[in-house]
Amino acid sequence: MSRTDRLMRLMDAMRRLPAPVTAARLAGETGVSTRQLYRDIATLRAGGALIDGEAGLGYTLTEDPALPPQSFSRLEIEALLLAISGLRTLGDPELARAGEDAMARIIATLPESQGRHAMHATMRLFREPAQRPSPQVDMALLRQALWEERSLVIDYLDLQDRASTREIWPLGMSYSDNHMMLLAHCRLRQDFRTFHIPRIQAMRPGGESFRPRRVALVRDYVACRATPPPPG
Repeated sequence: MSRTDRLMRLMDAMRRLPAPVTAARLAGETGVSTRQLYRDIATLRAGGALIDGEAGLGYTLTEDPALPPQSFSRLEIEALLLAISGLRTLGDPELARAGEDAMARIIATLPESQGRHAMHATMRLFREPAQRPSPQVDMALLRQALWEERSLVIDYLDLQDRASTREIWPLGMSYSDNHMMLLAHCRLRQDFRTFHIPRIQAMRPGGESFRPRRVALVRDYVACRATPPPPG
């Protein structure tokens, strides 16, 4: 592994792992000895990286906008482009546009040679768009409720075409070729439910915050549900 690749891998590990991360863990992630790891930390610091900590305490990387642009391998660039192009098949135009905008900003900050790699990517994704009904509700409102951990009141038509109105705590969305689903904690049933997003007839903000319970609820769902929860 070249020195540049090794330093890139070290930076990636420090971004990815919970801080502070020990020298032994970083050495294992980058495949070097602890002594070499200390030298690599010193090299990154000398190059302008803001790395707090020391041997025996662990290290924390503080991102600095003044640092040189992020660098990617050619395969990483191809992987990012493939992932972004796959968003177009999910049937969520705003999400696809957000991915394309983000990729454009990434490409704009790449070194010249890597920018050329992105412009002349050799891999393509060919998939048919998802075959499912389009959502009838404001997806931006749903995403905002997910991020802010706030309840929603939904008018829902279940698979037997029975209408109901209920307040939910939205926990996460999932996409497949045939379904766009919302995992939520139903306040009416006091249990987890999955809702077909295209079958939500209307949606409005609720008056309840469930922050910071989302992570614990998702953990409970994963631990306690060997099978998907019943339909909403």
